[in-house]
Amino acid sequence: MEDLLDLYMQPYDEAYPVVCIDERPCQLIGHLQSPEPPRPGRLAREDTEFSRHGACSTFLMFEPQAGWRHALVKATRTKRDFADCLKYLLDEKYPQASKVRLVLDNLNTHTPAALYETFAFPEALRLAKRIEWHYTPLHGSWLNMVEIELSVLVNQCLKRRIGDIEQLRQEIAAWEQARNAQRATVQWRFTPPDARIKLKHLYPSREEAP
Repeated sequence: MEDLLDLYMQPYDEAYPVVCIDERPCQLIGHLQSPEPPRPGRLAREDTEFSRHGACSTFLMFEPQAGWRHALVKATRTKRDFADCLKYLLDEKYPQASKVRLVLDNLNTHTPAALYETFAFPEALRLAKRIEWHYTPLHGSWLNMVEIELSVLVNQCLKRRIGDIEQLRQEIAAWEQARNAQRATVQWRFTPPDARIKLKHLYPSREEAP
């Protein structure tokens, strides 16, 4: 926990950007009947029946200090999908960075092994050497700032029916563009001293010798 909190308090360094990453499942839900748009004196109407079109996963990468985020919508949530996201992050977004300091939870796909199972050894090694891995504690994924950004994504974009993966990509891309234009970020105020007070029960204690 304190490793992450210390990381968040460090000044911005473009050579060592701090990037939070996580993913969430997205249900693809369509309409059986076309909804009726709003009219003067009447709200929009939507039939309660709907059709299911499967599911996909949205991988969200978030650099809080720069107010930047990018989402990749994938049909699945495998180690290969995760490795593809890392390659994009390193080669497309941060090709000049010495290392990307990556914040992520303990999901079984979130490991360097994902790179070696996806790419040839020299390529996997090249990518792995440019990542500094920082994991949240077990049951402590709330310490990953991307969780807050995922909540914003859900509330602002995904609380409605979206029936196919291409439409989902377009809608999320529009949301992403607007958020990046605002340089929207997270005002993180939870520090190591706060943790030592509010989460005192998590710290080891030692009784004084008589």
